[in-house]
Amino acid sequence: MTGFLSKNKLQGKVAIVTGGASGIGEATAHHFISHGARAVVIGDIQDEKGRNVAASIGPDRSTYIHCDVAEENQVKSLVESTVSTYGRLDVMFSNAGIGSSDGQTVMDMDMSAFDKVLAVNTRGMAACVKHAARVMKEGGVKGSIICTASVLATRGFYVSTDYVMSKHAVIGLVRSASLQLAGDGIRVNSVSPGMVGTPLTVTRWGVEEEEVEKLVESWSRLKGVLKEKHVADAVSFLASDESEFVTGHDLAVDGGFILKRP
Repeated sequence: MTGFLSKNKLQGKVAIVTGGASGIGEATAHHFISHGARAVVIGDIQDEKGRNVAASIGPDRSTYIHCDVAEENQVKSLVESTVSTYGRLDVMFSNAGIGSSDGQTVMDMDMSAFDKVLAVNTRGMAACVKHAARVMKEGGVKGSIICTASVLATRGFYVSTDYVMSKHAVIGLVRSASLQLAGDGIRVNSVSPGMVGTPLTVTRWGVEEEEVEKLVESWSRLKGVLKEKHVADAVSFLASDESEFVTGHDLAVDGGFILKRP
């Protein structure tokens, strides 16, 4: 598909990237700009890193706004500030998420940790879709909303039950929202990365980046290592008009991981 390779596919568009201070979000923010986006707003709770990402893009094309997606009022403010500053919102990449605490098997579930994971990964995702869709509809914008799910959104796992549940819910959100918003020309899709050697993954597994990359490679049927840029390429496609008739779709970027037996 040549669409993934074409330049300026996001010419003139205004985008929000939550969780944009590092990892997949940071890579995607830069991809959006390289594909011609007029502006990218970074939403995150990592203030120093977020400001640095915005500064690296340039003050004329990027802004950082502190946003904890678990707090709906902060999501609403992020969206409204974007529209106030740039006049519109074309793309929402709802990417902010957290991992599970150790274990979290069904019989030993820490319910406080469970609540925290769902507050960010599920409730926060729903808030981003809700408020992005509202301003897109009000502005008559045929926008694109992309949510970060996971390859674990379609299968079970031995641990991290709360994380797996939260990502299953994202797929349900995307499928329902895509139907409800289709009449307004607003597309809603998700991207499901396999294991990527992001800072979050390195911290979660407590090993060096090189070791994470070896583990990442073992999860793929394709030779090589899944990188942030591969996911950013897919998100950029879903954000662009090249996917104008794609909605309610979950795009796996995993090197064939989901083709394996559990």
